[in-house]
Amino acid sequence: MSTSRSTERPRRRYAARMPAEQRRAQLLDAAFTVLGRVEWHELSMEAVAQEAGVGKPVLYTVFKTRADLVEALLERERDLALEQVADTLPVDLIGADPVVAASATVEAFVAVALENPTRWRLILAGPGSAPDEYRDAIRSSRAGIFDQAEALVRIGLAIDSRWASMDSALLTNSLLTIAEMLGRLAVSEPDTYPRERIEGFVQAIVQLLMSQSAEA
Repeated sequence: MSTSRSTERPRRRYAARMPAEQRRAQLLDAAFTVLGRVEWHELSMEAVAQEAGVGKPVLYTVFKTRADLVEALLERERDLALEQVADTLPVDLIGADPVVAASATVEAFVAVALENPTRWRLILAGPGSAPDEYRDAIRSSRAGIFDQAEALVRIGLAIDSRWASMDSALLTNSLLTIAEMLGRLAVSEPDTYPRERIEGFVQAIVQLLMSQSAEA
């Protein structure tokens, strides 16, 4: 009888050993995957551990709290996002028509957002929608993206004196808000808002801006 009961008892799951940095990356990947399915307030350490195929003690050994995990994930995704933008942006903005330059920048930005919409939804999320414990990390992540984006916007505005009165900070905030919205739609409603529809929308706006600029 005792032998039968012991064979029915579930075995404790042990994670295979791996180097610390590899384990950290594995857990961050798992958190990223979970957040591709749920909102910030729904993220749990249990879900991340299950996605990674490890027990919660392994997860807590690397990240003491959920806030620590989120902060590390946002830092990684922000750095990857900046690399994406740098690799995609046109390099011949100087001397181009300002609307053409701006449209090329917007299209490049939207392209990378659509390439990895979960990443951009996370790093551009408004801190007000997240739990208190990691609102500061989201604010920091968004600020880093904002600084880089505004620097590019200023270059575009400086090309033509007609754009000199444009508020670069407000324009940057507008672009980031649009990018966040498009990324969220691409993730949550891909059938209704496929990539082709979103890109068509951006191109239509660009054409409208170019026609207005030509008339001016």
